[in-house]
Amino acid sequence: MTTTLAPPVPIGKAAVGALGMLAVATGALESVVTPTLPLLQRELDMSPAEGALLSIVLLITGALVTPVAGKFGDRYGGKRVLIRLMAVVCAGGLVSALAPNLPVLLVGQILQGAMVGALPLSFILVRRHLPAGESKVAIGVVSGLFVGGGMAGTLSAGPVAEGLSRHWMFALPTIAVIGATVLVNRLMPHDPPGRPGDAGVDWPGLVLLSGTLVTLMLVLALAPDMGSRPLVLGALIVVLAAFVTGWTAVERRAASPMVDLRLLARPEVWKSCVLTFVICVGTSVPVYLVPQLFAVPADEYGFGASATEIGFFLLPGAVAASLAGPIGGLGARRYGSRAVVTAGIVIMAAALISLAAVHTEVRHLVVGKALIALANGLCVTALVTSTATSVDQSDTGIATSLVLVTRVIGFAVGVQVSGALLTAGTPSGSDVPAESAFVTGFVIAGVVTALSLLVARTMSKGVKE
Repeated sequence: MTTTLAPPVPIGKAAVGALGMLAVATGALESVVTPTLPLLQRELDMSPAEGALLSIVLLITGALVTPVAGKFGDRYGGKRVLIRLMAVVCAGGLVSALAPNLPVLLVGQILQGAMVGALPLSFILVRRHLPAGESKVAIGVVSGLFVGGGMAGTLSAGPVAEGLSRHWMFALPTIAVIGATVLVNRLMPHDPPGRPGDAGVDWPGLVLLSGTLVTLMLVLALAPDMGSRPLVLGALIVVLAAFVTGWTAVERRAASPMVDLRLLARPEVWKSCVLTFVICVGTSVPVYLVPQLFAVPADEYGFGASATEIGFFLLPGAVAASLAGPIGGLGARRYGSRAVVTAGIVIMAAALISLAAVHTEVRHLVVGKALIALANGLCVTALVTSTATSVDQSDTGIATSLVLVTRVIGFAVGVQVSGALLTAGTPSGSDVPAESAFVTGFVIAGVVTALSLLVARTMSKGVKE
């Protein structure tokens, strides 16, 4: 016997605006640790290894929570799961704000990592309550505002931590998340469950997926320091391979897998994941290298910029990233996803190669970073929109969460590779990497990004409205 579900209630601009506000607030809360990591290391007396753990723990939790949130949102309703998830995020933000030491701060960051699952849940709500054409634009707006919120958090975290305290650095965006969550709860109508007859949760698959992602993040985080301990790195790689093998076997046999490998095998999904990974690797290289290059002493080959100056120099990139989401959504609607992704890849590859060739003035880095931020937003938005609208509505959350998990992994890989390049390029007895290390990083990122055109050209053009 089948159950007839009531049609979803249409939503207006206020509800979409509430989701946008939530995206801004969560993006800001997600990004406050990275620019203030040296300050946190000093105040909490952390070692470099502990600092590295703090910088990746949110990513690890987010990568674990995202597919779970998407699956639960598809099954039980996006709003119901989103509100409960944001309650966990708010608790994590408050724990981080009140943390007196590193262990408590780590607990807060683990809880905050649940925020990464908010995006696929937002996409579920938008897809279920809006027509296809309008949903593309709304998804682009929400994606762009999340990116813009992240850049706003990056820019404001340092001044807030130095002017007030590290506690307010977490407290202010947490207050914004609480307010936005209340608005979403009031303005967004409930959506019906997508799969009322599904089997139970695939807990073995979830455990193995957790082990896979945690081990992968550890390999990425520890690889640059493993040159003197190759056996440890080799052991981690063996463990990673075992987790991947076990997870794949379990998911193929599960009645209701946490990640449907048949869905991942669909060309529109795996191509989006591959492109997202490569594009985010290309994006994360300048995200890491450009601020480092700004900070290189002026008597070397850099600019000796302070933290405040670096934030100002990155502002055009923040603006470009905020605009990229809506532009990408509109472009995908009018010209198709493939055209938008191709244009973004070309812009990003050209900007990366240009930075490798010319980076002797501040304006070179400012313009290059802004173009890369714009291109990344265009690509990711078009890929998420293409994926969200190419699968059944009941699969929207899990399909987009696969793309978003790939985004997290791609970013982590790019940052770790960039850090390894600077470490290897730093002469003995010096604190300043050789200029060639930056050039190598930009060139590698540019070439890898350009090669992704081989995959982009095989994408379907996408639906034009």
